[in-house]
Amino acid sequence: MTDDLQANYQGVYENRIGFGKRPALLLVDFVQAYFEKSCDLYAGVEDALASAVRVRDAARAAGVPVVYTNVVYHKSALNGGRFYQKAKPLRHFVEGSPLGAWPAGLDVGADELVVSKQYPSAFFGTSLASTLTTWGIDTLVITGLTTSGCVRASCVDACSHGFIPIVVREACGDRHAAPHEANLFDMNAKYADVVSEREALDYLTAQRGRNDRE
Repeated sequence: MTDDLQANYQGVYENRIGFGKRPALLLVDFVQAYFEKSCDLYAGVEDALASAVRVRDAARAAGVPVVYTNVVYHKSALNGGRFYQKAKPLRHFVEGSPLGAWPAGLDVGADELVVSKQYPSAFFGTSLASTLTTWGIDTLVITGLTTSGCVRASCVDACSHGFIPIVVREACGDRHAAPHEANLFDMNAKYADVVSEREALDYLTAQRGRNDRE
């Protein structure tokens, strides 16, 4: 087998699913901890947030449902489980912590859904899959933090639940380029279509008025 990564995967893992007809947008864990320089979770992902907000604004304008996730634990971490035991920085997400709040620049609309979770995937232990199914959604446009953690877990579960995962490259971020790029590559190879912000914006803009036409 060739040592060149692209050549190794070529012809094996390069299929694209394509966009579906009824999308929703998911913003995974854009919370203050990743933007607070004094916090050990700080990741320098301001550009990813800016991209996600542009995608979110396009979804709003097109009438596409928007869903946000955050991580919230009981004050005594009673519901933290093995994830909380393993990942020590999760202590910043106990109920009431300012590091679990939305960062500056991210406004959550009163008519937009917030899914609070305790584990990496937006689907695990939540009603998200049932909610999206009830809405008639077939495509989940995914943005968020971090690429190698909760974004990847949510992407894999979206695929497993039968939704088309569309991961927006510029609107995802991680604390280091290596896991960020590796996980984007792997998601694109096996579970999702990884697209540019421009592709996502064009797709969402094309949804304007579609519900009225169908």
